[in-house]
Amino acid sequence: MATISTRAPRPVKTGFAGAKAWVRLVDMETPLPPAAVGDYAHGGDRVAAALVAHGVRFLFTLCGGHISPILVAAKARGIRVVDVRDEATAVFAADAIGRLTGTPGVAAVTAGPGVTNALTALQNAKLAHSPLILIGGAAPTALQGRGALQDIDQGPVVAPFVKWARRVRRVRDLGATIAEAFAFAGEGVPGPVFVECPVDLLYDEATIRGWYRDAAGKGNAIADRLLRLYLERHVNRIFASANAGAPSAPRAIVAPSAPQAKVEAAARKLAAAERPLIVVGSQALVGAGDPARLAEALTRLGAPVYLSGMARGLLGRGHPLQLLHRRRDALREADCVLLAGVPCDFRLDYGRHIRRSATLIAANRSGREARLNRRPDIAAIGDAGDFVIRLAANLDGLERKRAAWLASLRARDGAREAEIATRAGASGDYVNPIALLRAIDRAAGENAIFVADGGDFVGAASYVLRPRDKRAWLDPGVFGTLGVGAGFALAAAMARPEAEIWLILGDGACGWSLAEFESFVRQGVPIIAVVGNDAGWTQIAREQIKMLGDDVGVTLSRAAYHDVAAGFGALGLLVRREDEVEDALARAKAAARSGQPVLINVWLDRSDFREGSISI
Repeated sequence: MATISTRAPRPVKTGFAGAKAWVRLVDMETPLPPAAVGDYAHGGDRVAAALVAHGVRFLFTLCGGHISPILVAAKARGIRVVDVRDEATAVFAADAIGRLTGTPGVAAVTAGPGVTNALTALQNAKLAHSPLILIGGAAPTALQGRGALQDIDQGPVVAPFVKWARRVRRVRDLGATIAEAFAFAGEGVPGPVFVECPVDLLYDEATIRGWYRDAAGKGNAIADRLLRLYLERHVNRIFASANAGAPSAPRAIVAPSAPQAKVEAAARKLAAAERPLIVVGSQALVGAGDPARLAEALTRLGAPVYLSGMARGLLGRGHPLQLLHRRRDALREADCVLLAGVPCDFRLDYGRHIRRSATLIAANRSGREARLNRRPDIAAIGDAGDFVIRLAANLDGLERKRAAWLASLRARDGAREAEIATRAGASGDYVNPIALLRAIDRAAGENAIFVADGGDFVGAASYVLRPRDKRAWLDPGVFGTLGVGAGFALAAAMARPEAEIWLILGDGACGWSLAEFESFVRQGVPIIAVVGNDAGWTQIAREQIKMLGDDVGVTLSRAAYHDVAAGFGALGLLVRREDEVEDALARAKAAARSGQPVLINVWLDRSDFREGSISI
């Protein structure tokens, strides 16, 4: 352990709220006695026990000395430790666990750069309302602020990206803090939380006392003796009352519920509408949401429905109420719109897609998001899925009453599908991206989960691929983050081991996921990745070149991504012509069934299918 200066200790923060407690070098109180840790091997074991008590099955991580006791203890207690090559991947995986199961995923990262590498993934989860716990290591409590390895003041760094953060200062508080973190992650508007666990709380007491004795040295000068006294008292405080009590029991999470008066008011407005429309977003499925009951309620309501984000697949394929195309036109024509877990952000042109004369009903856990950019006529603040379910109990049969409206929307959908089919028939030097996506949709099994990570190619995939079931589509969400693919796919394989995992990658986004093919191979995760390789950041390039006349920064090469994956032990396939697609997909499915991950590198023709689609 590093040598500790004999200078008086600096003020130590007791938490992330900014309060400070001065620790005196000389204190005349009687030193606290060492405490037994009972049934726990060390502090890391306490953390692991708390995770087990909350039903955690997977812990995603990139190793670091600051968190090693947690990883070892988690494995010993039956939690599968899934180690990856980038901290962001670990947090993305925890994010996806939250989305797929409704309960928080958990990631553990080491101090300093381990925590800062996770920030983008934390913000992605925060904006997507994904419940997750990030456990961060930290320098020893007595060395924080003194130049220790990887030591930074992590609280202010992490605070903007999480809904709650706590720094643990005593071993006895580890389990209770983890329990509190789970409650905060799932309550209200779900989201990420952060728990900082300094390394000297995680190892066993004898080891920590030995570290601090060595750090204090054996000198007889007054400064040396005072330092030993201070460090002894410091360790006593860390381990005070560290008894063998059981981890705190999980706290029941009750989803917030909108007032019944809001349900009844919305029912009256929808019943009176001639052209009602419902848009369901990811938030309707977060937390305690019940996808099956939500799907049943939408069917009972009978209004035309658009599904977005994690809600894609909620109604399966071919549901008569589900619409896929021309949402902007439908919203402009509707006279009553229900946004269930969908804010009026850039995806709805900041609310301008909905005409001013229409009745707007916003069901959302977040009051801010319900009123973002456009004040609704009815703001139902509470769980959006629960609101729709209760609404269906008050109102049904809109399809029978508004058959002409629904028929007109279906006809427009049919015309768009015909247009897409025509575009799929165009030929070029390489592979038509629409034809490729249609082939993937035909090849994917009924148990398929699609993970979308990219720009232009993935944007096209959202028009073509048809999620088979509830929670069978994963994309980054409103933050538009590239790099989510590997973590999301890894989590999907863990949470749904029976599923066929398809990772749809743009060639730009592929760069973030390539290293994780080593993780896929080592962890035995047989995902099928398809890279749409058109040698560019096409979503940006298309508008940049047209508007500014320069392709600087937006061109890539037709890189051999398949060879990189093969180097990690996966099956790598190269497809340059359309007549090679079907065979490659069949080979990929066979390899995945045998347990081998696959990357198919498909050279694409450039396409104007999504002309003008860039959002700012």
